[in-house]
Amino acid sequence: MGRADARRAQRRGSRRAVKSGGIRRLFTWRKLLGAALGVCLLGMGAFAVLYMVVQVPEGNAQAKLQANVYKYSDGTLLARTGQVNREIVSLAEVPKDVQRTFVAAENKSFYDDHGVDFKGTARGLVNTVSGKGKQGGSTITQQYVKNYYLDADQTVTRKLKELVISLKVDQKRSKSEILAGYINTSYYGRGAYGIQAAAQAYYGKDAKQLNVEEGAYLAALLQAPSQYDWAVASDNGKALVKERWNYVLDNMVDQHWLDAGERQGMKFKIPQTPKPAEGLSGQKGYIVAAARAAVQKQENITDAQFDAGGWTITVNIDRKKQQELEKSVKAKLTDKLDTKGRKLDQDVQAGAVSVDPKTGGVLAMYGGRGLTQHYISNATRRDYQPASTFKPVILAAALDQESQTQDDQQITADTRYDGTSKRPVVGSDRAFAPENEDDQDYGQVTVQTAMNKSINSVFAQMGVDVGMDRVLQTAGKLGMDVKGLAAVPAQTLGSMGASPMEMAGVYATLDNHGKKVTPQIVKSAQKQGESPIELPDAIGDQVIKRQAADSVTSVLTGVVDDGTAHDAVRNAEGLSDQQIAGKTGTSDDNKSAWFTGFTPRMVTSVGLFGEAAYARTGDDGKKIGKGAQVPLKGAGGGGRVNGGGFPADIWASFTAQAMGDPGEFDLDTDMGAAVTPPSPSITPSTSASPSDEATPSHTASSPPASSHPPKESTSPSSTPPSPSDDPTSDPPPDPSTDPDPSDSAEVPVDPGGDQPNSDNSLTQ
Repeated sequence: MGRADARRAQRRGSRRAVKSGGIRRLFTWRKLLGAALGVCLLGMGAFAVLYMVVQVPEGNAQAKLQANVYKYSDGTLLARTGQVNREIVSLAEVPKDVQRTFVAAENKSFYDDHGVDFKGTARGLVNTVSGKGKQGGSTITQQYVKNYYLDADQTVTRKLKELVISLKVDQKRSKSEILAGYINTSYYGRGAYGIQAAAQAYYGKDAKQLNVEEGAYLAALLQAPSQYDWAVASDNGKALVKERWNYVLDNMVDQHWLDAGERQGMKFKIPQTPKPAEGLSGQKGYIVAAARAAVQKQENITDAQFDAGGWTITVNIDRKKQQELEKSVKAKLTDKLDTKGRKLDQDVQAGAVSVDPKTGGVLAMYGGRGLTQHYISNATRRDYQPASTFKPVILAAALDQESQTQDDQQITADTRYDGTSKRPVVGSDRAFAPENEDDQDYGQVTVQTAMNKSINSVFAQMGVDVGMDRVLQTAGKLGMDVKGLAAVPAQTLGSMGASPMEMAGVYATLDNHGKKVTPQIVKSAQKQGESPIELPDAIGDQVIKRQAADSVTSVLTGVVDDGTAHDAVRNAEGLSDQQIAGKTGTSDDNKSAWFTGFTPRMVTSVGLFGEAAYARTGDDGKKIGKGAQVPLKGAGGGGRVNGGGFPADIWASFTAQAMGDPGEFDLDTDMGAAVTPPSPSITPSTSASPSDEATPSHTASSPPASSHPPKESTSPSSTPPSPSDDPTSDPPPDPSTDPDPSDSAEVPVDPGGDQPNSDNSLTQ
């Protein structure tokens, strides 16, 4: 290497050395430390400025709470709710141990900290900025500040204000004042703000009477009031709140606030059933509860958000029709029950819903004896069987799917089936042989007659002919909740659960020519200062073919004209000349009885449910808990309570008074008003009285027959088949079947009908 090259190399090394030294001088530990200190000083300075700028505001959260106003469809006032359900109590009025349950649940270091959890707040700020949701780890002081001075918005600005105000409040106020403010402003669910209201709502006592177990539940509630309310909680919610309850008590032991031995003996106490707010007695409470639930579901808002007030909600309830429904239930049912003289009458619960099939609006609703006496609405409960009111759904599926019998004959209203009781269904991989009422055999009958008389064996076979999966699919399309139901023949007897609201929607869809009708309680809803909410469409798509829906309607007019609803409905005052379709139903062991019927412009479903009004021992020696399903038989001083009795009486009375101009059915079907039942050649015995069909309480275990019983099929026609064409079986014929003229046997009692028994002296 020459001298020139050496000098160039030396210069390059010098430059690298200078550059390296410069970097080291730029990033020395002193400079890094200084930068960090500078950032800290800037942060401290910014916080100091923030601390000076942000002042503790006047408490305003409670002052902004407003009432919620409910109106009838005509704009008249229905109810006013939403006033703050809160009564401030001093900390001295809350037992010391109960006070500590809240500290143990939310902030064990409360008595020693300075009002702020810096780690939790920092975590909350990071979560907010990154969009990961709500913060965790707030102290009791911070939660009180949020409840009383600020709001629940999840923003960086609000969280920083919460931090500053919490520090100042902790300096200015005692821990007792802060704890009192916290438990008095917190929301506990059930519309209760503050511990006093919560104590009344959940345990029916004042806060000063609470014990540790009860206090631990109320403290646990604050984490998720709606989810942890035992009355409405899911199984998972109940498990979570019990876990939280144990967590609170265990923390008290850890803090030496509760003796470990005493803790071991403590048991979770289930809160009482919710009670309505004052002013919501009678049917108003049920209507308000249904409207509120609809708005909360649509807007996806919590109880606390809704109870903040400012809502004006107009319901579809027609004030005059509502009054008529209440009068009808009173005149046709409650006035005939002797709840003092006959304890059985205390078990009778009524529910009803009336719907406009053209708009889907709920015109009237009866939920029970009133929220103060019965918290569950019988109009929307769906834990009782709809029984034979499900049979029109089976026929709708058959007609819509153009299904055929086992003999490859298309199912129509004229198709003949074997109505023999306990006849095994054919074509099912599961043995099923339902019993007709009184185990009565009918022989060969048309579908029309089977609907009129509600013959179980016919519709069990029809369900298999259609395919139970298709039957349930049709039920879902019409508006029934069939999620999770097994597609088995037993479902043909209406053994699933359903509500009057649900069944009114199903029949309204039939009345609306197969276009889906979803009953809607709310007409409009608007929160003050905001636009009206967007409600879901009550009228939906065509879910079954019009001719199928209209044909079912045609068949159901036969139930009124010549079937199980004839006495109560067709012969009712004011209805003799009206076009009416409907179906009766009575469930297994007579635990429910129904009539769901419609005119061209109004659909109403009425259900009676047997619910034990008090705990007792049954005739079989088994314990019956309060609220358990029990038979209605004997209620009203009579015998069996049938769909053609009290329910049909209520329906007829209400419809006659409330229907206005009923209009006429516009049916796209060649069945006419209904397939005319054949004229009987034999006069029924005057000693035999029709009885109601019921869902049998057992399923036959005999295998299916090897072949389908013979039957003839004709196209739908208003002209009845010739009596001589009707094959008969050994049992004597029913007058509405097509009897063999040569058979002179006495006509039997109607086993499948829903008409009242002769021993029910109160049925009309």
